[in-house]
Amino acid sequence: MSRLQIPFRYDYVGSFLRPEELKQARAAFAEGKISQEQLTRVEDECITQLVKKQKELGYHVITDGEFRRSYWHLDFMWGLNGIEHIELDHGYYFHGEETTHGSCRVTGKISGENHPFVQHYRFVKQFEEDGVVAKQTIPAPAQTLAELYREDNAKTTVQLYPDKEALIRDIAAAYHTVILELYAAGCRNLQMDDCTWGMIVDEGYWKARVSEGVTLDEEASTYLKVNNLALSDLPEDLRVATHICRGNYHSAYASSGPYDSVAPYVFAKENVDAFYLEFDDERSGSFDCLAQVPAGKKVVLGLVTTKNPALENKDDVIRRIREAAAFVPPENLCLSPQCGFASCEIGNKLTQEEQWKKLELVREIAEEAWQ
Repeated sequence: MSRLQIPFRYDYVGSFLRPEELKQARAAFAEGKISQEQLTRVEDECITQLVKKQKELGYHVITDGEFRRSYWHLDFMWGLNGIEHIELDHGYYFHGEETTHGSCRVTGKISGENHPFVQHYRFVKQFEEDGVVAKQTIPAPAQTLAELYREDNAKTTVQLYPDKEALIRDIAAAYHTVILELYAAGCRNLQMDDCTWGMIVDEGYWKARVSEGVTLDEEASTYLKVNNLALSDLPEDLRVATHICRGNYHSAYASSGPYDSVAPYVFAKENVDAFYLEFDDERSGSFDCLAQVPAGKKVVLGLVTTKNPALENKDDVIRRIREAAAFVPPENLCLSPQCGFASCEIGNKLTQEEQWKKLELVREIAEEAWQ
């Protein structure tokens, strides 16, 4: 099993719609009506059923669906030492919807010992079997760095970390610690989810950043640095992939723009083995940026959307796979949905059954396209 490595010819990002039973249990826990032990029992059962379904659908990778999290990113950050959970006055403003208000704030020196996600991974790993391997998803170090400089968070960050380079080093070191603890628990497949690259390709975002005197090269170089520092000196048999998108909240998106401007940084220079990329609509641009992907690295084409239940036309998706093959050899291409189905607890606007239909479609297309 340890020899199985992501990405697979048909794959997925990792988060899934929460069952109603799980939503109710987490709400009851938040209200103090049930204990942590009772909540964990519900989470365990729901994850067990999810893994069973992932296997029934014929996938070679299993995840916990992020069922123990409220957010795809913040729960991991809250698990780091020196970072606390806070609620802001407002959320992020996506196109058509405001997110919930969670965020994080520095309280002291950041480190990564005894992160709760290690135990979460152990629970999923027990379900590995011949031809099926578990992967762990975490937000990228760059995402944590960006969150700590988000609006008023920056005041506390600068107070406790007046030297930004020291902050970058500590975030990277904390991640390195968590990754090695995951490795010791048996993890050989790690995925770093990263919206920072999708954020900085957005024209509206840059209008604001340029007014602050920031250049794209400075910001992209900083994100690349913290990610690569965290990934330095890792075991050779640990496969690390990154997933890059433009925001996904209750079927709303945050940003638009092709990957072209950041491709020379993240594609060409980030020390990962594979890229899960969002290419499900016109906001994503063309495949030209894939020319920056180094030889031998894999690209997972996110050509099937998780934002709505409509099923894509198989022939159209296969045609797009062929177009991408002009830049990346077909043997290094894979297929997946463009993002998770529930980056946050609220989930996207489709049903459980429609979620499974999307995954069935991904598998069917991949089996036909690479037959």
